[in-house]
Amino acid sequence: MKIAICDDCRQDALRLKALLNGNHDAVLYSGAKQLLEDVKGRGKRFGLYLIDIYMDTISGIELAGQLREEVEDAAICFISSSDAFYREAYDLYAIQYLIKPVKQEDLDSLLERVSHHMEKEKENSLWFRWRGQAGSIPYGKILYVSSREHTVFIHCRDGRIQECTGKLNEIAKQVCGDIFSRCHQSFIVNMYQVDRMNGNELIVCGQRVPVSRRYLADIRKRYREILFDETA
Repeated sequence: MKIAICDDCRQDALRLKALLNGNHDAVLYSGAKQLLEDVKGRGKRFGLYLIDIYMDTISGIELAGQLREEVEDAAICFISSSDAFYREAYDLYAIQYLIKPVKQEDLDSLLERVSHHMEKEKENSLWFRWRGQAGSIPYGKILYVSSREHTVFIHCRDGRIQECTGKLNEIAKQVCGDIFSRCHQSFIVNMYQVDRMNGNELIVCGQRVPVSRRYLADIRKRYREILFDETA
């Protein structure tokens, strides 16, 4: 696992890295600026962010808020000599809050939780390839998938459209089931993102996704199942 350790006390950062026992790829940052430059400017991503709350430039709480804007699902753990910031940590959905000096058993427990979460996320993500690079997008972030002229487009909730190589039929085999349904020769839709059904169209976050006659009955049935479950 790639781990970012952000602490302006080098001794504390080195001690934390030593507790990892060389089993993870840890990168040390002496301040928020360097970490934000890597994440925002260079697109680096980490499986876990270990952040000291008390730092000279901006606090760990402020840093975590900026990281959340860039990496919505970042796994953040605060490291502090005080428990005074539990509420702020909770508001930022921190996965854990550890008190210095960090104990080996507490860090091991944290790593196990994060690893388990990452495995579950892999199971519920759409994997793709584009220009020789592999990537994945969690199902919950996807509105629908479309294809045009031998290119597949993954349309996301945040407005991003990820292009990828492959065929829609191959993606359908990977994802269609409880969450995704084929609704057209050129479209697969996340049924849990559908706002409403309007004749032979699905309205997904204000966007219109066509439903062909071939799939209309199945889509109506699945839409009603989800609607009934969520309004029961």
